[in-house]
Amino acid sequence: MLRELVVLGTASAVPTRRRNHNGYLLRWDGEGFLFDPGEGTQRQMLHAGVSAHDITWICVTHFHGDHCLGVPGVVQRIARDRVGHQVQAAYPAAGQMYWERLRHASAFADTSVIKTRPVSGEVAHLPAGPVTLTARPLSHPVASYGYRVDEPAGRRMLPAELARHGVTGPMVGELQRNGTVTAPDGSTVHLADCSVPRPGQSAAFAMDTRLCDGVYALAEGVDLLVIESTFLSAEAALATEYGHLTAAQAGKAAAECGVRRLVLAHFSERYSADDEPRFLDEAGEAFGGEIVLARDLMRVPVPKRQS
Repeated sequence: MLRELVVLGTASAVPTRRRNHNGYLLRWDGEGFLFDPGEGTQRQMLHAGVSAHDITWICVTHFHGDHCLGVPGVVQRIARDRVGHQVQAAYPAAGQMYWERLRHASAFADTSVIKTRPVSGEVAHLPAGPVTLTARPLSHPVASYGYRVDEPAGRRMLPAELARHGVTGPMVGELQRNGTVTAPDGSTVHLADCSVPRPGQSAAFAMDTRLCDGVYALAEGVDLLVIESTFLSAEAALATEYGHLTAAQAGKAAAECGVRRLVLAHFSERYSADDEPRFLDEAGEAFGGEIVLARDLMRVPVPKRQS
């Protein structure tokens, strides 16, 4: 079981010598959610050691160039590498024209494995293998959606209670499948007798947005939140004008939503490496949990399941 974020790029509108345009691959038990493939994503995938075969979803938040200009290269790589499984593409339905332009941006041997899933409205739930992918609108000058991945809730078996009820071996699997099992003494043992609820794990991705209801709905209680922090607080007015967040606002949202691990990304080119500690400090003023300042090619594991 592998659940990790592979960071492919962390710049905002303009790439820098140290940061490529956006690109984030969330690997989750065989599913691969590629969020916002910006320009250069195909090459960054090579550096990160991931391939087109690892992608099962392409999720575009909106159609500003730094979040989508890598789509043609990724599509062509999917075709060139003869990816055989279905790759679903989620993006704002309002940007259908831009998706079509990117999807067919040049002459190349095409592929039939890409299935489009345009999203609209206040919430869209998309089945994605073992998880559900949810899209919610964000606040940006163009139509923009954030995404959330949720594992279904389950139950954690209690060995001591299983032993006390005489449930052993294959009987445990039968109890999990059917909800009841007949114990050796003839009594009926219910799943609730030998287990406790186990919340499913979750991750959320919010790019290019002001603070809004969508941000909070996506981030509520997630194990891993990847969120833009384009500006520092000194540029808060500029952030609001252009539809972005500051690091302090990202930390505030994470704190109010009970996030476990916060990943800051999408940094303006105006800041240098010397400014990076300031992003951590400003986010940390409100959020006391773990904060990761994303860098290109780093891998961030989804926090281990809470017992």
